[in-house]
Formats: sequence, structure tokens, C-alpha cells
Amino acid sequence: MKKTMLFLLTIITSLFSFSSTSLTAETGPVNQESVDLRILETTDIHADLMNYDYYQTKIDNRIGLVKTATLIKEARKESKNTLLFDDGDHLKGNPLGEYLARIRGMKKGKTHPVYRAFNYLKYDAIAIGNHEFNYGLGFLKTALKGAKMPVLNANVYSVKKNKPYFKPYTILKRTVIDQSGKTHELKIGVIAFMPTQIMRWDKANLEGKVFAKPIVETAKEYVPIVKEKGADIIIALAHTGISSEPYQPDTENAVYYLTQIPEIDVILAGHSHSVFPGPVFQSLPNTNLETGLINEKPVVMAAAFGSRLGIIDLKLSHRAGKWQIVARKSYTKSITDENGKPLVKTDKGLYQLVKEEHEETVDFIKKLGL
Repeated sequence: MKKTMLFLLTIITSLFSFSSTSLTAETGPVNQESVDLRILETTDIHADLMNYDYYQTKIDNRIGLVKTATLIKEARKESKNTLLFDDGDHLKGNPLGEYLARIRGMKKGKTHPVYRAFNYLKYDAIAIGNHEFNYGLGFLKTALKGAKMPVLNANVYSVKKNKPYFKPYTILKRTVIDQSGKTHELKIGVIAFMPTQIMRWDKANLEGKVFAKPIVETAKEYVPIVKEKGADIIIALAHTGISSEPYQPDTENAVYYLTQIPEIDVILAGHSHSVFPGPVFQSLPNTNLETGLINEKPVVMAAAFGSRLGIIDLKLSHRAGKWQIVARKSYTKSITDENGKPLVKTDKGLYQLVKEEHEETVDFIKKLGL
């Protein structure tokens, strides 16, 4: 009888022990705070707000922020938590940009249509690209007054003050919703860079006024500061391309080496008008084109002219008192198929918002007889 009771007690104890272990394993992930965060990128828009070719004076559905805007809105509908950034080179590149800068100029009280578009789409922050300097610092300063989001660059310095000419970084405080519906405050550090070659490309506009520091060295200086100030994750708006050629202080395409900086979590690339992830980078070392990772860091580059939207999807988990990225994937979406057939409709609200300057530009071209 005693042996029977002992046997039953052993069985019961074993079952209890097994049940307790299983319960801990199953409830652990359920109780763990997990947030899906989607990061969206446009880059190198070059004033192509409209789906229009000013040189041939006809509709061109392969370009235009009025098309990308539809992708942006669709991407936001799919995710509870999204951020939107532009990676620079948005003011110059077509007759619309030229007309506004060199012919009409900035009218008092008017917001440049590029920044009007960015305000309408509620960009969280934008980077300054090298082509923003093409019309001179005076025009840029005036145009930027209309931007309602942080305008960033960390490696262009004022000669007079020996300090960053623009705001080098920002920490965005955003309320995010986890998978159980609970809200959290997430601090997103955002910092921006551009090629040092601006001092050669725009020497007439910049010499004696600003100077440029190397990208990676500047990142190593500022990124730890952003981290110390409480950023849960850090995003680099890198207006620079992707290459694994040996790094030099004047390297123009420095994204690969930015991925090697531990504190940088996400990189939005630009400048070279390429698509990442994409086949052109199939030989890049330590790169996974299926997930869009370089050196295990998510990177995206959305070509140019509004032709694509860059998307990085992150899964964040709150562990040991801090947010950690536990899953990530980057990819791009195009506004057309391979044959140039439109995949999205024009955003009517944005079209109406920039229609005035667009029509002025078309009329001006017609008067010139071009």
C-alpha cells in the first residue's frame, strides 16, 4: 500500500512539474511586449512631384510623388505603427524645380510645393541631400521655412560657428501599439549624412560658408550621443550609396560601413538611384537580398523620382528593460510593373496641392516654345 501511494505521489509530482514548465514556456511570449514597426522611405525625388515628363510635356506614370503617396497610404493602412522619411535630393532635378528657384522664386508666405507635399503626407523627418545646395544656401534656407518636420544633416558644418549647419539628429517620441493593444512610448533616434564631395560639386555656393566632415567618422561621433540621450532604436538617413570598396574619409558611397557601427539599427540609403535589396548588389559581402540585410542590419534604397517606396518592417520586443529588434525585413514597392503599367492611382489630394506650380511650369515651357 505504501509503495502504491509513493508511486502515485511520484506520478502526481511529475505531472505538476511538467505542467508548470509548459505554462511558463507558453505564457512567456504572450506576456512579452511586442511591437511591429514599419519604416517608409522616399529618396531622390528630384522635384518629381507630378507623374509628368516636362521635357516631353506628357504624362509619365513611372515617376511622381503623387503616385508614391498612394503606396504610402496603403502601407500605413497595413500597419498600426509607421514612420515616414525622405532621404534627400528633393528640390532639384526637373523644370519644376528650376522654374521655382530661378524664374518665379519663393513668394512671400508661400510654402515650396515639395515641402507642402511632405507636410501633407506627414513625414516624420527628412534629410538634406547634396542637390539641395544647387540653388545656394539662401534659397534653401527660405524654402526650409515651410517644412513642418525635423530637417537633418550631421556632417555639414558652419565655417563661422564650427558647428553642424543643420540639426544633426532628432529623437522622435512616438506612441506605439503592441500586439495586445497596449500603448508604449518609443524613442526613435534619427540622424542624417551626405557625401563630402559637396565641397567640390557646389564649391561656388558653399566655399567659405560650410565644410563637410567624413560620413563614418561623424556617425561614430554622434550616434553614441543619440543613444545616451535615450533612443530605443537609431535610424540613419544616409544620403549615400552602397559599396564595399575600401573605406576612405572621402568615400562617396558609405552605407556598407555605416552598417558596421553597432548603435545604428536601420539605414535608409539614397544618392545613387539604385534599388536595395536588388540584383545589382548580389555580390556585396555579408548581404542577404531576401531579407534586405547588410551585415545583419536592415537597409533599403527606393531608387529615385518617386518610382518606388522603401519599406522596412521591424518586430521589437521589450526585454531586460529595453526594446530590441528581434525580426527585420526590407523591400521596395514600385508604382508601375516591369512594362511601365501603373500599379497605383494618383493621390488626388496631393495632386490638387501642387497643381498650381505644376501648371505654371508647363505654361512657362510652352511660352518658351520648348
